[in-house]
Amino acid sequence: MAIPGNFLSATTESIDPNTSGWVAKTNCSIALGTGGRNGDGTLKLTSLAAGEMQARTVSSYPVIANMDYEYEAFADASGATMPERIGIRWLTSTNTEISISWSVTTSSASATWHRIGVAAVPPTNATQAQVVVSVMTPAAAGVIGYFENIYLGLPIRTTGNMLAFSTETMERGLGDWLNESNCSLSLQTPMVSWAVDNYLAGGQVLAMTVTANGNAWCRTTDWPPATAGQEYLAYAYINPPSSGSTCWIEIRFQNAAGAQLSATRSNLAAPGTGWYREFVSAVAPATTASVDVAIGITSGTAAQVVRTDGVVITPVPVLHTGNVIPYADFSFEQGVAGWTTVSGVGVVSRSTPWGTFFFGGAYAGTVTSATATASVIRSAKFPLASGAAGSTFRLETLSNASAGGWTWTRGVRWYGATNTDLGLTASSSGAVPTPNWWQNVDSFTAPANATQAAVEYTLTATAVNSVLRLDQISLWPSLAEIEADGDDDTASATLTMRELSIGYYITVWRQLPDASRTLVRGSAGLIQGQLITGAELVIEDYEAPLGTAFFYYVETRDSTGALVEQRTSNSVTLDAGNPQYAWLKDPANPQKNLKVMVAKAPDWQRAATQSEIHVRGRRNPVILSDVRGGLVGDLSVFTLSDAERAALHWLLDAGTVLLWQATPGYGVSDMYVMVGQVAETRGAGAATDPIRTWTLPLTQVDMPVTLGVAGSAGRTWQDILSEFATWSDVLASFATWEDVRLNKRIGG
Repeated sequence: MAIPGNFLSATTESIDPNTSGWVAKTNCSIALGTGGRNGDGTLKLTSLAAGEMQARTVSSYPVIANMDYEYEAFADASGATMPERIGIRWLTSTNTEISISWSVTTSSASATWHRIGVAAVPPTNATQAQVVVSVMTPAAAGVIGYFENIYLGLPIRTTGNMLAFSTETMERGLGDWLNESNCSLSLQTPMVSWAVDNYLAGGQVLAMTVTANGNAWCRTTDWPPATAGQEYLAYAYINPPSSGSTCWIEIRFQNAAGAQLSATRSNLAAPGTGWYREFVSAVAPATTASVDVAIGITSGTAAQVVRTDGVVITPVPVLHTGNVIPYADFSFEQGVAGWTTVSGVGVVSRSTPWGTFFFGGAYAGTVTSATATASVIRSAKFPLASGAAGSTFRLETLSNASAGGWTWTRGVRWYGATNTDLGLTASSSGAVPTPNWWQNVDSFTAPANATQAAVEYTLTATAVNSVLRLDQISLWPSLAEIEADGDDDTASATLTMRELSIGYYITVWRQLPDASRTLVRGSAGLIQGQLITGAELVIEDYEAPLGTAFFYYVETRDSTGALVEQRTSNSVTLDAGNPQYAWLKDPANPQKNLKVMVAKAPDWQRAATQSEIHVRGRRNPVILSDVRGGLVGDLSVFTLSDAERAALHWLLDAGTVLLWQATPGYGVSDMYVMVGQVAETRGAGAATDPIRTWTLPLTQVDMPVTLGVAGSAGRTWQDILSEFATWSDVLASFATWEDVRLNKRIGG
């Protein structure tokens, strides 16, 4: 599987089918090994004598020096007898080695696949880089080490993370961390077997060593800006020293003067000494200016080590648009939040230990009843948006009856502005479904004057010691599950789908009145069998037809391919506009799309590849012909201003497949084309006349299938700024704002 953004070729990355991307550098021979996870091939190093052995990439890759511009390298390694490390070898333009930025050597040897990684800024005069892998100091010849799944490129980081890459991961060092209380910090590379396609964890990690018995913690020195009233989520992998240790993560908010306003903690209920991702959330209080993360241990013992990696701060992801329940209350990741037992013997708690029961995250709400009786549990009160009274709300509950049996009703208790109880609306009573996790969705209408709501369950255990798990409870204003809207100004349609089932696979078609269907394009290409990762999906369709009614048809299937759900949107018709104008669109970069005035439509030709054979004594030749080719012709258009002229240059510069859309009824269907050598001529007017006539040689091509829409994967301005010290550094790193959007840096 190709690692996204890898400078290395597929062969060099995966060592499949051979080792042609690698060469021995020091004290080793290389050969093709087996047993890899990114393809079967592995890079096998065998020592020639005692001492460190190294191999490097054959090719060098261009880099930018003299600025805070970091590169990352990582690999998976396996060695039964010797530890390993990985380095980035910096070279001048004449291939002279300047230095090697090495990772911390693994803590010990391990035959299981484990991640090694490093990140660094190129030194002065570096123009190229290579990857170097190393097995440390074999005692003799014949020692073997294996490597695969190797990457060199720009840092791979969590999309939407407000923290810098050097804070999220420790591949570059500990510069963004502070040993705030009773601890020291260091870098380590433990032998952890991460999933082969988990590129966000592993390699160098932060190791916090407790100085003296007692509480200890460290925190980030990277404090990204935060907004009062916004709910934020922080999470990190934590490796506790023992299963009985109380390790934790805190999210903290500060005002403009740097004074701490609040700290919210989530304790890890560790089942062992592995690596566990722990989540914590909080709403930023009034006067908040910044946010940070702390990692610590309660009642630690001197010399105990707590390790962490993959640290993230992000606004809380949207479970459902308009969901009124905060993350802590719907997820149970940091406890039971505002949930209480109103009546009965039912006890509400967080499942334990980590990873035992969960639908999202690592924990679930747990209701235990010692007797076969009824209990009522209720959430805290949550404010509703203005005008919610009289609206329909949807309540979603994920349930798992893990012991005994249950019947239940699901409902919402409504409150007025002065906490007046306006009553409960509830579902009918029924058995909690078994086994495994079930999604339960109900609709309720808010009464007049409702300004707050609390979720309420009446749970009746049908056996002693019954246990019910709850997770991802959400309450949101009911909106259409699928709706389509047209935008005539951009000649595009927006399809919004809500309440999707995470983990299933979705396919989206655009359907015309003649029943023909075309797959719709998303960020990874045409949306066919795409994994659903969020409950809501918004698609901007810039390839929708003009002047013709269409709608969207959607299918959702499970992992076996069985059909789970079908949806059909409302019909949309985009204005065809002035017939003298046509659209030229870049399917991958809709920001380049341009409406142009047509000077002359093409006179089409269709070439045929033919062989003419004259048979002796026969009057007529024998003609052998292939299928006739697509349309070829010259389209003439006007640009009426310098801005239009620059925009057309921008559209044509990349030389990619374009979509030409003309007004229906003129005998020209929507067509994907490649544009050949372009002619731009001045008009007959004054020399300052901005009007230009363009001749665009068009060749009809097939619709691109794998081409994705760039810039739609969630990269934000905060993500960009987190990688640089100032906006001036951003300006110095990119030639155009388009390059900023697409993360195409100068020289990289």
